[in-house]
Amino acid sequence: METKMLKTGQTRRAFLRQAAALTAGLGAAACGASAMAADEAFPHSSGSERISARLPANACDCHMHIYDDRFPWAPGAKLLHPPATVAMYRRLQQRLGVSRNVVVTPSAYGTDNRCTLDALEQLGASARGVAVLDTGVSDAELVRLDKAGIRGLRFNLAIGSVTSAAMIEPLARRVAHLGWHMQVNMSNDELLANREMLSRLPVPVVFDHFARIPLQDSASHPVYAFVVGLMKDKRAYIKLSGAYLSSKAGAPAYGDVAPLARALMSAAPTQVLWGSDWPHPTEKHKPDDALLLDLMAEWAGSGEQLNALLVDNPARLYRF
Repeated sequence: METKMLKTGQTRRAFLRQAAALTAGLGAAACGASAMAADEAFPHSSGSERISARLPANACDCHMHIYDDRFPWAPGAKLLHPPATVAMYRRLQQRLGVSRNVVVTPSAYGTDNRCTLDALEQLGASARGVAVLDTGVSDAELVRLDKAGIRGLRFNLAIGSVTSAAMIEPLARRVAHLGWHMQVNMSNDELLANREMLSRLPVPVVFDHFARIPLQDSASHPVYAFVVGLMKDKRAYIKLSGAYLSSKAGAPAYGDVAPLARALMSAAPTQVLWGSDWPHPTEKHKPDDALLLDLMAEWAGSGEQLNALLVDNPARLYRF
């Protein structure tokens, strides 16, 4: 039932896109006005349709960011973004039908987590957070962050960061008693260079954005073997987020991402998470979030796997 409804929704989306393309030359001004209206309704997300898939209750978006100009950028920050506020994200939540979310401090704020903490206060019990810290943080601050809803630390080393791989293990040992995790975004080479350290951490490892596993040879790549090995041992999770980051096929089907997503869910169904990556800070042309979530539901293949992906696994890791 779910699969049939989803495919129907995708066909409808494809038809609308084709129709829009055919009429673009005849009504450019009208199409432009429509696009502007959609952007105003759902900032930093293309499209305006709701998802076609039926999501389980308490579905969680495990990777999104808040940018608020009340909080200053870190010195030398690279990946800046226009305001993407809690109010804006709530509109997207309603469109997608997800009720829980995890706010991840973006690299633009360095180790200043005030924007994320402010967002957690606004969102309340339905939200958790992942902070960015260095080894200078005090034990008292760690306890304060835990009470505020922080459940892990992120090391975004793929684009340059104020933190380093050398900080991961010392911080992991300090937060283990809090039940936190270490979230990493690394290049393939850096991840493999640190695999021994990541394997011995006393806390779970969470890999961002499909662990950046290359799509062309994913099943035979050493990163795939390492990540899936940790997942099968229940020492790691992977976020099935940012399908557009490495896809060559692109929208609307992201067909080259589908085999990897299905393989990861099949290999370790209890260790996979989904995240929107809203407001898509790496993307000039914002993707259709509803379409991406519909695709993920199709790749899950069953209601049981979809429930694990969106509800059970996040609840376990983030302690909802």
